[in-house]
Formats: sequence, structure tokens, C-alpha cells
Amino acid sequence: MKIRVLIVDDEPLARQRVRLLLEEEPDVESIGESGDGFEAVDQIQTTKPDLVFLDVQMPDMDGFEVLRRVPQAGLPVVIFTTANDQHALRAFEVNALDYLLKPFKPTRFKEAVQRARELITNKQAGVAARGLLALLGQTSAPAPASQLTRLAVKTPGKVIFVDLDQIHTIEAAGKYAVVQVGKENHILRETMGSLESHLPPQRFLRISRSVIVNIDQIQELQPMFKGESLVVLKNGKSYPTTRPLREIQQKLEFR
Repeated sequence: MKIRVLIVDDEPLARQRVRLLLEEEPDVESIGESGDGFEAVDQIQTTKPDLVFLDVQMPDMDGFEVLRRVPQAGLPVVIFTTANDQHALRAFEVNALDYLLKPFKPTRFKEAVQRARELITNKQAGVAARGLLALLGQTSAPAPASQLTRLAVKTPGKVIFVDLDQIHTIEAAGKYAVVQVGKENHILRETMGSLESHLPPQRFLRISRSVIVNIDQIQELQPMFKGESLVVLKNGKSYPTTRPLREIQQKLEFR
């Protein structure tokens, strides 16, 4: 079964580039194109594509508004395309699969298509399995909601994507957040509250107003004075916390 793709971009040349790159994917079928957001909303609901390449910046209605107007149950897999990197974080907040910064290279495009292919295949397999259970008179739990798996970080001239597993800590720095990945630090113009809201709580824990830690990076907990404790990470760094030790311990035990 072919992956059915809709291309949405107000620039004809941009649509043509995506279409030509898709022609190199034998299991992908382009089922239509749209040059504005209003038409895109109608096409998504009528043609029900598996995947949409969606431009962020379009006149009258941008890509985010397109997704807002499509019923959640009918949302396809979405890969955003744009010439501006300022919307990268918001793209992942609305559960876009990927974010291609124009002009993107064919290799980067293929990576995005492959990720979409894997997700769509798994989704179709899940639907088939639930249908079989229904035929057998059994019930199945609903599929879990998709969660953020990567963080978009702006660097000079490009946007890089950091796997959440690579993150050690996130620390507040005024209006910014410092994301520590190994020995490197990346700066995000985001508040701690915003970041905490879209990080999976089973993997990250906010131990104070200014620090979020990757739970898998916690090495030990050390009781201190007046109800305070230290969270010691595998890299040797330690951070004070007023969270009850039992609460943190439970997070570690049920990972």
C-alpha cells in the first residue's frame, strides 16, 4: 500500500521541489497540491492523506491554523517546511513529525520521509490489530498520544534536533533555557514552564524552579539540611532540590 501525500505551499516552485523528491520514493504517491491554507483544510478532510508536507508561512492562514481547523481524529502525519527557523519549537508542540528548513538537502528530505514511513506503518499496523481484536469481541486500550521525542535548537545558520535521551539537564537563564547535551550547551528562548509542559513527565523531572533533569541521568540522592537534598547526576554535577526524596525515588524505581 502506497503512502498518500498532500503538498501544501503557497510557492509553486517549492511544491514542485517536494513533488520531484517524492518521485524518487517508490512507495509514496502524491495525491494533490494546495497553494493556500483554506484549500488545504478542505483537501485534508476530503482526500484523507497519510502525510502532509505543510508550509508554515502562507498568506491568510498559516500552517498552524490549518492544523487547528482540521478535526484531531482526521489529522495526518505532518512534516513542516519553512524558510524561517523561528517556528521550530512550536512545530513540535503541535506534534509535527519533522521540520524541514528551506532550502533542505535531498538527504535531509529522505530522512524525514523515512521517519514518516515508519510512523505510518506502525500506525496502520496498530489499526489493523485493534480491528482484529474488535472482531474477536475483545477490547483494546487506545493508542497512547504522541509525545515529543526531539528538541529543536537554533544554532548559527541552522536548526539542529536533539534526542531527548541525550539531554542531561535544562537550566533557567533569565528569559532563556540552557540545554546541556553531553559537554555541549544549547540556548533556547523558552521559559522553563513551557519546556516542562511538553517534555514527557516519565522521563524528565523539574527538581527546582530553575532546573529540569533527565531522570535517567540521576546517579544518587543525598539528604542535606532543613529538608533539602542534592540530586547527583552521572556526570558528577549536583543540584539542590526541595522535592521529597521519596517522590524522586519513586520516579527512579518506576522508570
